[in-house]
Amino acid sequence: MSDRIGFVGLGRMGQPMALNMARKGFALNVFDTRPEQQQPFTEFNTCEQVGSAPDAAKGAACCITVLPGPAEVDAVILGAGGILDNLEPGSIMMDLSTILPEVTDKVAAACKAKGVHFVDAPIGRLASHADKGESLFMVGADKEIFDRVKPMLEAMGTTILHCGGPGAGTRAKLVNNFLAITSCWMNAEAMALTKAFGLDLATTLDVIHGTTATNGQLKINYATKVFQGDIEPGFQIDLAHKDLTLIVESANKAKVPMPVAAAAREALSGARAAGWGGKDFSGLADYCCELAGVEKPRL
Repeated sequence: MSDRIGFVGLGRMGQPMALNMARKGFALNVFDTRPEQQQPFTEFNTCEQVGSAPDAAKGAACCITVLPGPAEVDAVILGAGGILDNLEPGSIMMDLSTILPEVTDKVAAACKAKGVHFVDAPIGRLASHADKGESLFMVGADKEIFDRVKPMLEAMGTTILHCGGPGAGTRAKLVNNFLAITSCWMNAEAMALTKAFGLDLATTLDVIHGTTATNGQLKINYATKVFQGDIEPGFQIDLAHKDLTLIVESANKAKVPMPVAAAAREALSGARAAGWGGKDFSGLADYCCELAGVEKPRL
């Protein structure tokens, strides 16, 4: 087994994180279904562009995946001839995707049966943080394995939180994203109301930020994205909708009522139906203002 690391999934979050690892000297086998996403790695002689996800795992000490959802994780890792079939006993499978807890548990069990260590370490914070190597990771892993993967995570982020054993990271991420996405939607409604009332946006924000009504989405994501007229995706409305679906489904299985999550999901369903799915989730503010027939919020 070499010290190389497989990295599968070079999308808006995965690519900058893998690039930060490469800049810090990690030897990577990189793969994405879109070959152009692999091109930035040509400048690193420690990085090899491979032709498939299984190729990324061959001989690797650890394989990292950043995939869109539970179906992709199941297929890419557990499918016949997939990543797990190409990892050696004693190696590590680390999934950074946001998925259903039962899929995480299924992958963890399959890894254990093969003698492969499993880590779930979903990503916190925004794409802009991933660009700068400032992501947060909520990690589910046995303590010994957490210590082994921590240097990799520190190459991509500044806050590494050990949430418990395998599966704990995925569950922590769903709790976090429930609050992040629903607050993003509530902010959107608040901005539409601000404009409909004819209030000055900057002064209204001073009021909000001066009370307990403030929140990170409004202070960070809105401030740097939609308030500047930028709604190109860091985190797409489509993906936010996917996460709320995972949250509602998981809560139903745990018999936890979540009416706010369900309502927010259907609000995002409306945005997607209106063609906003590919925009940044801060763009929900523009969508709400469009629905209300008021001007968009800009600073």
